[in-house]
Amino acid sequence: ICLHFRDDKRSQSRSRSRSRSPEERYGRGRRSRERERGRDRYGDWDQYERRSSRERDWEHRRRGRSASPAKSDKPPTEEPPVKKRKEALDPILTRTGGAYIPPAKLRMMQAQITDKSSLEYQRMSWEALKKSINGLINKVNVSNIANIIQELLQENIVRGRGLLARSVLQAQAASPIFTHVYAAVVAIINSKFPQIGELILKRLILNFRKGYRRNDKQQCLTASKFVGHLINQNVAHEVLCLEMLTLLLERPTDDSVEVAISFLKDCGLKLTEVSPRGINAIFERLRNILHESEIDKRVQYMIEVMFAIRKDGFKDHPIIPEGLDLVEEEDQFTHMLPLEDDYNTEDILNVFKLDPNFLENEEKYKAIKRGELMTLLLYAFSSASQFFFFFLMGICFSSQKELCNMILDCCAQQRTYEKFFGLLAGRFCLLKKDYMESFEAIFQEQYETIHRLETNKLRNVSRMFAHLLYTDSIPWSVLECVKMSEDTTTSSSRIFVKILFQELCAYMGLPKLNERLKDMTLQSFFEGLFPRDNPRNTRFAINFFTSIGLGGLTDELREHLKNAPKMIMTQNQDVESSDSSSSSSSSSDSSSSDSSSDSDSSDSDSSSNSDSSSSSDSSSDRAIKEDVIIVILCALYCNIKVTFYLGQLNVEPCIVI
Repeated sequence: ICLHFRDDKRSQSRSRSRSRSPEERYGRGRRSRERERGRDRYGDWDQYERRSSRERDWEHRRRGRSASPAKSDKPPTEEPPVKKRKEALDPILTRTGGAYIPPAKLRMMQAQITDKSSLEYQRMSWEALKKSINGLINKVNVSNIANIIQELLQENIVRGRGLLARSVLQAQAASPIFTHVYAAVVAIINSKFPQIGELILKRLILNFRKGYRRNDKQQCLTASKFVGHLINQNVAHEVLCLEMLTLLLERPTDDSVEVAISFLKDCGLKLTEVSPRGINAIFERLRNILHESEIDKRVQYMIEVMFAIRKDGFKDHPIIPEGLDLVEEEDQFTHMLPLEDDYNTEDILNVFKLDPNFLENEEKYKAIKRGELMTLLLYAFSSASQFFFFFLMGICFSSQKELCNMILDCCAQQRTYEKFFGLLAGRFCLLKKDYMESFEAIFQEQYETIHRLETNKLRNVSRMFAHLLYTDSIPWSVLECVKMSEDTTTSSSRIFVKILFQELCAYMGLPKLNERLKDMTLQSFFEGLFPRDNPRNTRFAINFFTSIGLGGLTDELREHLKNAPKMIMTQNQDVESSDSSSSSSSSSDSSSSDSSSDSDSSDSDSSSNSDSSSSSDSSSDRAIKEDVIIVILCALYCNIKVTFYLGQLNVEPCIVI
């Protein structure tokens, strides 16, 4: 009965609760609970309601809000304001570039923008630049490095130098086995834009210091490996390497010694060549660490292996691997950056920033590529610490000769000769035959108008052409226009030839220069340079080259001049024999025609012949004596030893001056 009664009560309460609405059920329960709490606190529900309303009004006033208005049954006259929908952001203007945009669609979007200096266009070009740099750096290897560099230089890497530095460092950290390839890329770019190489090296130094402070062995290994290969490529100075090794071995631990040994494997051979005393000190420190035996056995074995590698001469660890020695020694730019200096990594260069002079800067970079900034180059080349490079791809000039004249003018404007211009002109000559032909024509024009140049400009021009001849950038046939004689030369032209041959002798050495000048295939082009048509011109050439310290080039001319009197006598004898034969034939004809007067005519002919022969002999002797006197005077003037064999003049042994 009790159970049945309890079940009836429960069913009735469920039915009543179902008949009420949810608001009534839950609201009544909440109000009842609030009434109980208010009754417990204030003893009366009405007092609790008044108290709570006062507290609510006070809370609204404290927050600066007005009290809630009194409730009324009338509907509100004003509708609540509609919230504005947030505008969708353009994916191009977001920091990460938004979703992927296919290249074709991106080009179409760029074409639709009329204002090239707008924020949208600059953002799109920045994203395209970043993708291009990342793609080129990620696919570079030994076989395609030349093509990658050409494509990379077509991008505005001055604007994207932060992107380039970040891409190179990230690629090297992800693939340390290709560090030598990335170092070669940095070396080539550094030879043309030293500020980019300096930025990469600064970030590397800071990465190494950060890894050393945090005891991050992997970061130290990666950074030191890259620095070692940059030292091999002459981008960084060897002092940085010695400072890093000193820091690693100052308080040796297993990790620091391991990093130092890995570092030595990469650049030990380079240090052996450029700083033998420094590497000796490093290996002496390693020997002390090995004898102290405070490090792990594994690291001790590594030190012993390092000594064995040094003993073998680092034969398995060359300075620059084959195929990556791509920068000429004269073009290399070495940065002297100490380890402990404060450096600014310029991380702001990694992110997009609106450039108010965007179009102007883009045109400047294009102009540098085309080599059109003549005045900028003259200013830039005046400082030996700055290097600019004429891009060999995409050069647009009205003629090749215009570019060659510009290079020559830049060289002539310098206070002293800059070898860079000779290397630059030589590269153009090897690039295309048209440039070589242009420099050939310019050589002849410069020699003909050399008297118009000042002495300093004349020296620079002459030394530049000497470099082109030494490197075979232009053929030696250009010397055909040089005629060495007193009448065909001026003081300026003689200075030009003097500096030209002195520089050639300094480059090649006297034996090789003499061998080149005796080349049988080139003798037709050197006839004016070493004349043999006239003894006077021959003596002038001998005196000239002897006075400038290159008398060894005139051995054949001296031999020719020594044999000149014999040649003259031989020619005279040939003339006399021809005259005597003609006279004898005429006398025989006359005797056959008239026998009665033979004796008289023969007597007269013999007397006349004797007189003519005596006169011809006296004239030839007088001519030879005059030549001998001239040669003797010239030899006395120039202090030259000359031997004349004068058999026809009864001077038996010789005359030595």
